[in-house]
Amino acid sequence: MRFLLIIPTHNEEENILFTLQSLERQTFRDYRCVVVNDGSTDRTKSIIENFIAQNPESQFSLLNLGESHHEPGAKVVRTFNKGLATSNLTDFDIICKFDADIIFPADYLARIHRVYEENPKAGMVSGIVKIKKEVYELALAFDFKDEKHQWKFENISSKNHVRGPIKSYRKECFQDMKGLRPVLGWDNIDVMLTKKNGWEVFTLKDLWVKHLRPTAFQYRTQKAQKLGEYFYNIGLNLPLAVISSAKSSVKDRSLSEFFNTMKSFLKQKGKRELSAEEIRFIRHLRWSEMFKQK
Repeated sequence: MRFLLIIPTHNEEENILFTLQSLERQTFRDYRCVVVNDGSTDRTKSIIENFIAQNPESQFSLLNLGESHHEPGAKVVRTFNKGLATSNLTDFDIICKFDADIIFPADYLARIHRVYEENPKAGMVSGIVKIKKEVYELALAFDFKDEKHQWKFENISSKNHVRGPIKSYRKECFQDMKGLRPVLGWDNIDVMLTKKNGWEVFTLKDLWVKHLRPTAFQYRTQKAQKLGEYFYNIGLNLPLAVISSAKSSVKDRSLSEFFNTMKSFLKQKGKRELSAEEIRFIRHLRWSEMFKQK
């Protein structure tokens, strides 16, 4: 199997070299990596160029894009798609979307590859994501023994969920779900569409990566607004949106969150990126998951 790695990046001068070096250290070597520089205004571009120049026979290449505006969800998918368009997918078996602030253990691709080889129905596979605690030593960047326990699970989703920073897809699964949707919530939509098309999702709980610059916390003050937009994007109807909003507000012990989420949901008017068939499946899946939890 051959892997195609796409890394969208914007202003990651502090982290991108760690990501590239960790991929260069992989024991699994049958991959090509396209780094897509999305209009960075810092030293990101020169750092990538220097890395490639120092590794002239490596599998890495750089695509530079012009300046773009911030658009949660949509921007990163569009940047990813620009990188995807540089390659002929017939030459690859596995497609990966990786963030530019991740350090991978040396056996990461080898472990992922093994799951795809051993499980013909594996459509998405990943490890889990950990973030640093207050103390972090750069000298230990590529050390995954973590003897000082400096890294903890980034607990913003289940360990069964393939996180956005470390997505990987079997090519046939990726094509069945018609690629990634350029909307907020794309990294949950892809999981649901994987299941819709009869593929299975695997996460390896003992295989973890280091996330150097987690950004989820930046949206905490906008959580209700983003949640309403997300519920709309995945095709929820009013009853499902009400129940989902209520569950989130109860979890966060915030009544105002419920009303703000519903206000955001009701004001969404744009065309959804999902087909009617995909929306029916997602609604059915959400209902069934709610009953299972009971």
